[in-house]
Amino acid sequence: MDVQKTTINAIRILSAEAIDKAKSGHPGLPMGCAPIAYTLFQNFLKFNPNDMQWDNRDRFILSAGHGSMLDYTLFHLYGMGLTKEDLMSFRQFNSKTPGHPEYGHTAGVETTTGPLGQGIANAVGMAVAEAHLAAKFNTPEFKIVDHYTYALCGDGCLEEGISYEACSFAGTHKLGKLILFYDDNEITIEGDTDVTFKEYVGARFAAQHWQVQHVDLTQSDDVAALSAAIEKAKARTDKPSVIICHTRIGKGSPLEGSAKAHGAPLGAENLAKAKEKLGWESAPFECPQEVFEHCAKAAIAGAKAQEAWTETFKAYEEAYPELAAEYKKAMAGEMPNFDEIAGLYDFEKPMATRQTSAKVLNTLAPHVPQLMGGSADLAPSNLSDMKDTAEMQYGVFSPENFAGRNMHFGIREHAMAAIANGMQLHGGVQAYCATFFVFSDYCKPAMRLSALMKTPVTYIMTHDSIGVGEDGPTHQPVEQLIMLRSVPGLKVYRPADGKETAAAWVSALSGKEPTALVLTRQNLPQYENSGKLALKGGYILEDCDGTPDVLLMASGSEVELCVKAKAALNEQGVKARVISLPCFEEYEKQSAEYKESVMPKSIKARVAVEAACPYSWYKYAGDNGELVCMTSFGASAPAGQLFNYYGFTVENVVAKALASIEKSKN
Repeated sequence: MDVQKTTINAIRILSAEAIDKAKSGHPGLPMGCAPIAYTLFQNFLKFNPNDMQWDNRDRFILSAGHGSMLDYTLFHLYGMGLTKEDLMSFRQFNSKTPGHPEYGHTAGVETTTGPLGQGIANAVGMAVAEAHLAAKFNTPEFKIVDHYTYALCGDGCLEEGISYEACSFAGTHKLGKLILFYDDNEITIEGDTDVTFKEYVGARFAAQHWQVQHVDLTQSDDVAALSAAIEKAKARTDKPSVIICHTRIGKGSPLEGSAKAHGAPLGAENLAKAKEKLGWESAPFECPQEVFEHCAKAAIAGAKAQEAWTETFKAYEEAYPELAAEYKKAMAGEMPNFDEIAGLYDFEKPMATRQTSAKVLNTLAPHVPQLMGGSADLAPSNLSDMKDTAEMQYGVFSPENFAGRNMHFGIREHAMAAIANGMQLHGGVQAYCATFFVFSDYCKPAMRLSALMKTPVTYIMTHDSIGVGEDGPTHQPVEQLIMLRSVPGLKVYRPADGKETAAAWVSALSGKEPTALVLTRQNLPQYENSGKLALKGGYILEDCDGTPDVLLMASGSEVELCVKAKAALNEQGVKARVISLPCFEEYEKQSAEYKESVMPKSIKARVAVEAACPYSWYKYAGDNGELVCMTSFGASAPAGQLFNYYGFTVENVVAKALASIEKSKN
């Protein structure tokens, strides 16, 4: 038996069988890319099936996530926890083999992929984390952090704009331990790529400062050529590498080279013909024992590599105990006791919440040494840099200083968010990124995956409303708050002052989910009664004597209007309670008793105020409530003029409160 050939064909057939049994899936990629996957896993990928979370493992990302059966077949053959029965349950409810790879659901999956191009950017983020941690913790004698990030993409990934953004960033930053395989089969769902994608991909990557190689797999499964290309890629440390693999989609089947092999099962007849052509005689979902024994050699090599690393780390720990302790804390994601950080909640004068966020960030930075991030070319406006001081030098992450903690992402919002996901998934860093709130539209696909994967990336989103002013409606967020609040598992904090901003940062760094910090450009007052109660998402900021006649509710900058409206109502003998709701998601986690204490059901008169779409507030306003919100886009004018024009005035809030009280009497 030619065990190498048989193993490659096992990848093809097992993948095709699972897809056929499920009656849905994408057989073309696993069959075409089988020799790439085999060469990598058998000869290069450093992994230990007995410890899938080993810090120094190589990372493999299937960016073309529709080809998920490639992952699952590899995990089965290489002893990574998937059984024959798991393959047979492909795409079935609650199985370990869902339609696209899901991080945290299937052991071995390093990131959730499927939205094309995201995996490439995640891989860039993992390579960033590896480079940063290596610069921070390695010594001349000990390479504690020393591994590669591999990704496999297809034509679809490279047609998506995020791939251009991410690969440009990677080339600029000389991420030499990033290796990308491009499955160049020239087929997408609609047919030949000539109708949509005729660029010279190699020239594109060369222009982005990548090393470019080509391997022809159309005629044979050339493992030797693939191995030579990977060796050459690993040898080049000052550039990321792309290996353009010329393949045939659905290789070995009657549908080889056809778009029909992309996104539908082969069918019983074509599957039988594929088995005949490939000389496959094993029963369904079975393969020769020699294949498993062959694959086990790679697993054994990985286990030995981890054993050697563990011994090296022991010596490292003896030689550099403080550095080793810091490394362990970073990889464990340990956080300080935020209550013990002096000055975290100290604010005196009116400030924009982007300014209070900057103060909080720089107060936290010395206490959270794994904190790392930056902005999409907006740091002077986002105020998202960690400032160097005499005691602490944070520096800029660059090819000359991978130890730097401040990042320049460039004008690449989508890739920035996905790179931050990759950094967080790698471990050892606490990632954040920043842009204007209106550009959360560009970040949204990656933010959604943050929530899906429960990766606690912090998103700093400034210039949060029509308060942007003269830049006009293109830069004034209106619908973005409801967009992000609708994402399951994403916390959206819109703080009203400095103490609420500090609480938002604490919540972000303490939680197990991503957080968006939505911050103002304009100055806001500091409130005496704000603070750690903001961790509950909503609380009584100012109250009245006895039972309130009306509840005034707001987030962010509009809390100030409610406070002033309360005073004005008081002069008219109307009792009002001001409720600050900086984070709906955290508020909804509170007990029914707590929420009743803040918003008693018996009080029907309510006003919700927010310079954004009203849809977030109907639940809290109730049938008799009034809304002061945006029902159109903004305009180009000074911020104060815009707030007056759109009804964000004390007088309008008072009028709405009186109207709600009147309705509640009926």
